[in-house]
Amino acid sequence: MNIPEELKYTEEHNWVRVLPGGAAQVGITSYAQTQLGDIVFIELPKVGQALDAGQAMGVIESVKAATDLYSPLAGKVTAVNDELEASPELINEEPYGDGWMVEIRPSDAGALNDLLDAAKYQGIVSGG
Repeated sequence: MNIPEELKYTEEHNWVRVLPGGAAQVGITSYAQTQLGDIVFIELPKVGQALDAGQAMGVIESVKAATDLYSPLAGKVTAVNDELEASPELINEEPYGDGWMVEIRPSDAGALNDLLDAAKYQGIVSGG
């Protein structure tokens, strides 16, 4: 299972990459996209939208199910991956690359420390 060491994770199967300048890029993990199956639609928040940690920020639909996407951090959306509107399958193809979903400017940079590291996330997905 692909769980990059340099990323942070949530129990809801989001990954977070801290970008230069302090913004956080967010997507769903390889495990999550595998569980969902072929992704056919995604609805993302708008740039400028304020989010609370744990707040629903969009919807992802696959051939199997539709599920809410939850924000891993409180903050403001600074960018969304517009390519996903036309090509949601990028999430299946490159969940840690071109399949990223949003960038959030955290309202509390310390909140990044509350996220899971790769080893703890591995324990969650392996049932440990």
